[in-house]
Order: sequence, then C-alpha cells, then structure tokens
Amino acid sequence: MAIRYKIDIMARLKERGYSSTRIREEKLIGQSYLQQIRHGELVSWKTLDTICALLDCQPGDLIEYVRE
Repeated sequence: MAIRYKIDIMARLKERGYSSTRIREEKLIGQSYLQQIRHGELVSWKTLDTICALLDCQPGDLIEYVRE
C-alpha cells in the first residue's frame, strides 16, 4: 500500500497516557480500529481525527505517501 503510518501510533498514544485499556474503557477508538492500527492498516477519517485530537497533531504527522 502506498499510504502508511510514519510513527508507531500505539506507542505514541501510550506515551501520552492512553493505554489500550483506557482507550477501550473511554470508548475513544473501537477495538477493531485498534487492531487495524496495530497491523499497520489504515483506519477511517473519524478515527484519524480522534488520534490527532489525542496526540495534538495533524494527519500529515501520522501518515505519508510512499511511491511503490
């Protein structure tokens, strides 16, 4: 796939105090989307929006286009 994550999103969320358990308990991101992120699969715009809000960043800080 030509679009990929630039950073380890789960690690960055954890640095900010958002463990998988907390994310699930507070219903910030669904379990299926967490699995997609762990496997490097792209998620919905709404989920990217939530991640950007939690990490206080822009979508371009999270994803990049890589020519294959």
